[in-house]
Amino acid sequence: MDQRDPRRRIPRTDELLALDELRSALDELGEAAVSALVRRTQQRARDGEITPEQVRQELLTELESLRVCSLRPVLNATGVIIHTNLGRAPLSPAAARAVAEASGYVDVELDLVSGARAQRGAGARRALLEACPVAEDALIVNNGAAALVLATTALASGAEVIISRGELIEIGAGFRLPDLIASTGARLHEVGTTNRTHPADYAEAIGPQTGCLLKVHPSNFRVQGFTSSVDLAELAPLTRQAGVPLIADLGSGLLTADPLLPEEPDATTALSAGAELVIASGDKLLGGPQAGILLGCKELIAQLARHPLARAVRADKLALAALEATLRGPQPPVRRALHADPARLRDRTAALAAQLEVPVLTHDGRVGGGGAPGHPLAGWALKLPVAAAPLLRTGEPAVLPRVHDDACLVDLRCVPEEDDQRLLLAVQTAIGNLPRN
Repeated sequence: MDQRDPRRRIPRTDELLALDELRSALDELGEAAVSALVRRTQQRARDGEITPEQVRQELLTELESLRVCSLRPVLNATGVIIHTNLGRAPLSPAAARAVAEASGYVDVELDLVSGARAQRGAGARRALLEACPVAEDALIVNNGAAALVLATTALASGAEVIISRGELIEIGAGFRLPDLIASTGARLHEVGTTNRTHPADYAEAIGPQTGCLLKVHPSNFRVQGFTSSVDLAELAPLTRQAGVPLIADLGSGLLTADPLLPEEPDATTALSAGAELVIASGDKLLGGPQAGILLGCKELIAQLARHPLARAVRADKLALAALEATLRGPQPPVRRALHADPARLRDRTAALAAQLEVPVLTHDGRVGGGGAPGHPLAGWALKLPVAAAPLLRTGEPAVLPRVHDDACLVDLRCVPEEDDQRLLLAVQTAIGNLPRN
């Protein structure tokens, strides 16, 4: 190579890796990731994109954005508490600590006193039964869909699942309940119509081929007008007489009734009404990690736990730790956002609006995640130009606002109060970068 070739001035790999500024990056990201970034930066200099003298600074700049995990923390300013695109329920500090502690070796299936194998996730199971005493037993799997698959496979594979036509729902991402049930080898026996189902419809359907009767709480929609449905208390005598399991898929994850959401079903009420098995999600209104929760009759839970599929859908140690800490620890973020003090929300929003010199609008929040569809949560939002939305989403910290009626709305319901200053700076930066007319 010609001695005058500027590429000869490109710093060597060993020189760059020896930089003091790279030591913490090597510890956090690993040598392979940092070395790959060094080579890419050197190649940019060889290609003439940057000068050899810029290699060091460009490398350090790139390192600031390099992460072991590509997932970015986001401030949820949409007003939607259980936001599926943002990972549903944020974990409480107690649950996050439990996950960190469980990331190493833990006694997830071991009795330390005897040294013998023990029941997996016994602590999380006990916490569930303490939170829902009417349940005889509990089983935890990796998500709500897995819980339903396990239940219908173990109880109705090769048999019929009786369900109202008005409960054959589709939720996000094209997930359809009928397809899920059919995949287990069970046959759907639809009763009633979309808007009206009566006790006689169920009674006439129950027969020798019935594996179970399934009640599903509709998610993300309401059927209003000329309607009728059959509640669990009416169905329980029918299923008990026929010896058919009655399953209630609640979805939302409430273990006990919440006065703020009077139409949202909960596990305690469902079991008390006669359901023998209740299915709920851990990462919705319960406010914990992704998990499928099965509560109910001891014999049915044992039957499900013995099924080979139970091993394939079992919850991992991190989910078990987070779930137990959510149940035993302080109120999780989802519950705090749901029951946020309206006066305090208004004051926080007004304080930020005054500093930003932007208007405040009344803005209804939502439960989200299929919970309490159509139920408004009174609140307020900052009104910004719609062009601020992409700047907020790609800023630092990333902020997800709601875009509505050609405006960018920033709702503080799901933003922890300790993050108000970070949110303020993010909005100031976004407004400052808006294109000038």
